Amino acid sequence: MDPASGPVGVIVSVDPDRFAEVVRAARAAGLDVTAEQPLLGSLSGTIAEERIAVLEAVDGVEAVDRERGGRGWPPGPGRPG
Repeated sequence: MDPASGPVGVIVSVDPDRFAEVVRAARAAGLDVTAEQPLLGSLSGTIAEERIAVLEAVDGVEAVDRERGGRGWPPGPGRPG
């Protein structure tokens, strides 16, 4: 199975003043919401890789970040690993 075709975990930052409206639109874009943090303006869930651009285009979505597997920070400048 092609890993790009499966669902990926994402964390979505949204406009907290329009949280419920944006969550509905994110679900309509294909996001399977697994957790909501309305006071922080964020939610997490899974979505098909090919639908991420659609999710990013939802009015009120400020950022979409892929969840990283593993523990801690990834290796990089100034980081162990």
